[in-house]
Amino acid sequence: MSGARSADLRPSPGPASDLLTILAEPATLPDPYPVYARMRACDPVYWSDLLGSWVLTRYDDCVTVLRDTRRFASDWRRVGEAIAPPMLSIQTLDPPEHTRIRHLMVAAFRTLDLAALDRMIAANAKRLIAHLRGRDHVDFVSEFAASLALDTIVTVLGVPRPDPDWFLPISQAIVDGMDAGIWPETHAPAVAARQRLADLAEGWLADPPREGLIGYLAVHGPDSGVPVPVLMNSTRAVLHAGFESAGRLLGNALAALLSRQKALRRLREYPAGISRAVEELVRFDAPVQGDARACVSEASLGGHVIRAGDPVTLLLGAANRDPGRFAAPDALDLRRDPNPHLGFGRGAHACLGQAVATAQAKVVFATLAAECRDIHALSEPVRRRNLTLRGLHRFDIAIS
Repeated sequence: MSGARSADLRPSPGPASDLLTILAEPATLPDPYPVYARMRACDPVYWSDLLGSWVLTRYDDCVTVLRDTRRFASDWRRVGEAIAPPMLSIQTLDPPEHTRIRHLMVAAFRTLDLAALDRMIAANAKRLIAHLRGRDHVDFVSEFAASLALDTIVTVLGVPRPDPDWFLPISQAIVDGMDAGIWPETHAPAVAARQRLADLAEGWLADPPREGLIGYLAVHGPDSGVPVPVLMNSTRAVLHAGFESAGRLLGNALAALLSRQKALRRLREYPAGISRAVEELVRFDAPVQGDARACVSEASLGGHVIRAGDPVTLLLGAANRDPGRFAAPDALDLRRDPNPHLGFGRGAHACLGQAVATAQAKVVFATLAAECRDIHALSEPVRRRNLTLRGLHRFDIAIS
């Protein structure tokens, strides 16, 4: 969550501007959604002096911005911002540069054997369950979700598993930097961490495996028109997002299920509905809570004029609980349909690994429901101090 513009051009702060500070308080981390609701009721489009950005909390406004790459940029160079080279990737470029790298990545993902990937995830989940079953306590985050998510994404890439003691702090530094608008001291370490993962990707591309995304990119990348640094950074982005977003989804989803009596049993009762259930778990407590764009040309949102150069922060977590789009938005309805949530974004920058993340969640929760007689929480989940990418630091459970 970040943004800036010169002070003499700032609009007057809206009535909800003080509520944004509450989101950063430790007491709000377990459940930010009542604060989102207050922000949306107060002023769904307002200027935040804290972020130096417009803030959107309504579903329709967020969709409008996500779909309009002409007026709202992911590439902040279009409004004159200097962007560090490690930041230039599939996540931060706009058409036509974005189109080239996205087409290349989509083609690479289409080569994956998703059925084989499902079997691998199921086998890993069963192995972890057998190892952890019967213990007095298990940290679901470090001992299950993170381990499984890392194995999944390196299998997708076709590369060796990095040492978790090296990889996990780097990955967390990148996540922390997503909130540099609130905690500025996280920005520089995040840029350095991105470079370290890009260096790792460079080594993979220089000596590629025969299979997986890296193997495809190494063969087809040179003729794609994608600059080598952008290819390395985009590979880094797939590694990082594939681990963090998909892994955090597992933790958030289990916490939501276990906080509601018999929710896991309900998954067992209608396994054919697991796809619908996972989509609802994403909507209900998505890892990706926010995104940002830069206004390139004047636009109107919610009765406000958004001027060229204005940053725009989209609170996707709030949009996913918008009663104007979702009936009973604060209820976890595992049979909700349709469910056009924004948990994976929308438009040109929709999450490239959405299919892998949802496949992993479907297989994991189907396996947990089938293999476990009971799972219960031993304590409340401990949240990480992250607003943009929401997730758990620790969640002690028992499996039988």
